[in-house]
Amino acid sequence: MVKWRDREVSRNVEDRRGASSGGGLSGSVVPMILQLVLSKFGIGGVVALAAGFFALQAIGVNPLALLSEAPATSRTSAADDESYQFVGSILGETEDVWTNIFANSGGRYVEPTLVMFTGQVNSACGFASAAVGPFYCPADQKVYLDTSFFDELARRFGAPGDFAAAYVIAHEIGHHVQTLTGVSDQVRAAQSRGDEAESNAIQVRMELQADCYAGVWAHSAEKLHDFLDAGDIEEGLKAASAIGDDTLQRNAGRRVTPESFTHGTSEQRSRWFRRGFDSGDPADCDTFSANSL
Repeated sequence: MVKWRDREVSRNVEDRRGASSGGGLSGSVVPMILQLVLSKFGIGGVVALAAGFFALQAIGVNPLALLSEAPATSRTSAADDESYQFVGSILGETEDVWTNIFANSGGRYVEPTLVMFTGQVNSACGFASAAVGPFYCPADQKVYLDTSFFDELARRFGAPGDFAAAYVIAHEIGHHVQTLTGVSDQVRAAQSRGDEAESNAIQVRMELQADCYAGVWAHSAEKLHDFLDAGDIEEGLKAASAIGDDTLQRNAGRRVTPESFTHGTSEQRSRWFRRGFDSGDPADCDTFSANSL
């Protein structure tokens, strides 16, 4: 059991659970707002409202998006929400670790935002449903997470446990590290020059590096804060193995086709996570220079 309770919760969690994610207010809602303002404040109120909308648009802010992304008031308060506390605690641990690692190399770690959502969400990388699983968007430097994935990880993939869930978050934060270090831009440029098989092969190296970075995080979190219990690393290794491309294809009744892999085999994912954990050094996560994965 990861020792996440009673730890400081990151301030960078954006809770959109229960909020509208359709990209704006429906056409029927806007007239309702105008009618309400008119009845309460008269035509002067409508004029003032319109002026406010135009002022926001003039500085590049979509006022409808602000309204549509407002948190639902019926949600459980964050202080009483165990999922929120868990995610915030793990995110806080990643911030401590990577801030320290970047500082030791003379750099500055820019903290990402983690967006909790349910069902579907809009990001700077486009619209996505929970079916795609957790993902990182480099365009807005945010991690998007529907925590129902943790239940799926336990039930469908046979990888239960707090550390299995923490590994998932740490992997996505690994992609943020790649953005900050310029790796993501280099990968996208290389992928644009190759065919699909070459693009997939580069993506595998990127994902395995993120797995290795998750291991580096676990190593450092344990060193800094005595964060792990016995069996936690085994949970992480099991999670990494459960979502390997070859295992997923077999479990789906499909033929294993390595040229279609985008994340790596179960063995590769587990091995690179273990490499990061054993070393604790991000320099040992250079999957792009490795002769063999």
